[in-house]
Amino acid sequence: MVRLDKVVKTYQTRRGICKALDEVTLSIEKGRFVLICGPSGSGKTTLLMTIAAMLRPSSGIVSIEGQNLYAQTAQARARFRAHNIGFVFQEFALVPYLNVVENILLAGGNYLQRGRLAVAGTATDHAYELIEKFGLADRIYHKPCQLSAGEKQRTAIARALLNRPKIILADEPTGNLDADNTAAVLRYLAEFHRQGGTVILATHGPAAKDFADRVVYLRNGKIQRP
Repeated sequence: MVRLDKVVKTYQTRRGICKALDEVTLSIEKGRFVLICGPSGSGKTTLLMTIAAMLRPSSGIVSIEGQNLYAQTAQARARFRAHNIGFVFQEFALVPYLNVVENILLAGGNYLQRGRLAVAGTATDHAYELIEKFGLADRIYHKPCQLSAGEKQRTAIARALLNRPKIILADEPTGNLDADNTAAVLRYLAEFHRQGGTVILATHGPAAKDFADRVVYLRNGKIQRP
């Protein structure tokens, strides 16, 4: 389902060229739960954002279901991402002046107009279903500053699931959570996986290993053998 072929991503820094990804070749089959493990700075976030069609590699090919993502226009990539990929950020990435349901609905083709949400899609019913499922019904009109870390991450996961994606990419989704909320987030991702979805989760901790059916080790931008 996902294939990377000799993918390189470099950044220019004051100290010279930094190679965040170093000729990464990787194939991930449909319906797998894959952990990308490695220490901070190993390239995990760069790898996920490259797969998510959000960060163009310096060289190499990234394809999902046979489509070369970076051979497409930016608009085509955005459409593909919206219909196929859900992304869960470590720092939640919620819009601070929108409430829970508005933050979730942003993934449904809705947009901000003069600071207000203009509802353009038909995903409202599904958004409310996700709010119930993730135990957010009593927080529906709360803004991010009024939520706990666990509630913020549940909102972020609901947003990622709104469009019923084929793939969930999660970047350290439990890094800011306590043990109970960590377990809850992993259960939600495991349920998506059991229903046939593909999960690619970046982490430097051991908590998710019991849920995964494959572990990929990344260090200094390179795939390592375990």
